[in-house]
Amino acid sequence: MDHARLALLIGAVLVVACGSPTVSPSGQPTATPTIAPSVAATPSVAATPSPLPATPSAALPSATPSVAVYELVEYPVTPGSHPHDVAPAPDGGVWYTAQATGELGRLDPVTGDVIEIPLGDGSAPHGVVVGPDGMAWVTDQGANSIRRVEYRGGEVSPLTTTVTTFEMPGGRQVGPHTPAFDNDGLLWFTGQGSGLVGRLDPASGIIDLFDAPRGAGPYGIDATPAGDVWYVSLAQSYLAHIDTESGESTVFEPPTPGQGARRVWSDSQGRLWVSEWNAGQLGMYDPLLDEWREWRLPGPNPQAYAVFVDEQDQVWVTDFGSNSIVRFDPLTEAFEPFALSAPDAAVRQLLGREGEVWGAESGADKLVVIRRR
Repeated sequence: MDHARLALLIGAVLVVACGSPTVSPSGQPTATPTIAPSVAATPSVAATPSPLPATPSAALPSATPSVAVYELVEYPVTPGSHPHDVAPAPDGGVWYTAQATGELGRLDPVTGDVIEIPLGDGSAPHGVVVGPDGMAWVTDQGANSIRRVEYRGGEVSPLTTTVTTFEMPGGRQVGPHTPAFDNDGLLWFTGQGSGLVGRLDPASGIIDLFDAPRGAGPYGIDATPAGDVWYVSLAQSYLAHIDTESGESTVFEPPTPGQGARRVWSDSQGRLWVSEWNAGQLGMYDPLLDEWREWRLPGPNPQAYAVFVDEQDQVWVTDFGSNSIVRFDPLTEAFEPFALSAPDAAVRQLLGREGEVWGAESGADKLVVIRRR
C-alpha cells in the first residue's frame, strides 16, 4: 500500500430520514439523526517529536499506511442527557452513558432511534464497555457501583432488561471511573478521586480494591492484546502497569513532567498511547524497548483528552483546544484533524469497531462516529 497520506473532503451534507421521532423511557423525544458532512482535515500537520533518544520505537513503521476516505457523522440523543462514554455493541447498536440523567442509552445508527434504561436512584454513570458476555458493563460514579445491563432488544421492560448491581466492598467510596476487561474476563476499573484500582470477578461477584501509587488520579485504563492491564493517573502524571495477580502497580514516567496523562490505549503490538492533557501532547511508551516518544498536537492551545487506537493502528485523539477529533498516523507521524459541528462539543472518550471510531459529545448531546470508506 502506498505510504502517502490521503485526506479527501466528502463535500455533501447528508440527511437521514428516519420517520417519526421515538420516545425514550425518560419521556424525551429523540431527534432524527443528522449526518454532518465529512470534515476534511486541514492539510496534514507534521508532528514535532520531543527531543528523545535517537530512533526510539523502531517498530513504528509497522503501522498500516493510511490511504482512506473518512466521513464524520453525528447523531443527536436525548437533550440534557450529556452522554459521557460510548461502547459499540456487537449487533450494531451503540451504548452510551447518559451521565446527567442516570441512564444507559442505546443508539441504533441505522434508524437513529434511541432508548434509555434507568439505572436507579443516585445514578451518574461514567464509563461503559461491552463484556465477553456481550452485555454492557457500566462504572456508576453516582451510585458507587458497577452495573451489568442485560438487554435483549425490544421495548425496555422487565422482560427484556436486567440491571445487576455490584457494590463496593464494605461500602468503601471508590467512585468507579473507567472500566476494561482483561483476557481472563476480569473487569478492571479506576477510581480517580479515591486513588484506587479495582478488580471485579463477574463469576463470583467479588470486588478487590488496590491502592494506586501517590493517591488520587487513576483515570483511563486498557488491556493490551496480550492481556496486560495499564492505566494512567491524571493528577499524578504517570503510566502504570498492574500485576493482575497481586494488584500492585508499577509506575512508568513519561518524559514531560506534569503532562497530565488522561487516557491510555494499546495498539496491536502492545505499545501504550497516552493522551497528555496538560501538555497537549500524544505520548507513546514501548514496553519492549522501554522507550517513550511524544508529539505535540497541532494548533495554538491543544488539549489532548481521549485516545483510541483502531484495528489499523491509526491513533485517534480528541482535542478540546481545537474542538476536533484528530487522527495520528504513526507511519508518517502526521496529524489529521476532523472538526466537530457544535462548539465545545467535549468528546471525553473514544471507542470503536472495525472501520468506525465512536465518541460522545457531552457538551452537545450527540454521539459522533468517523467511518472509514
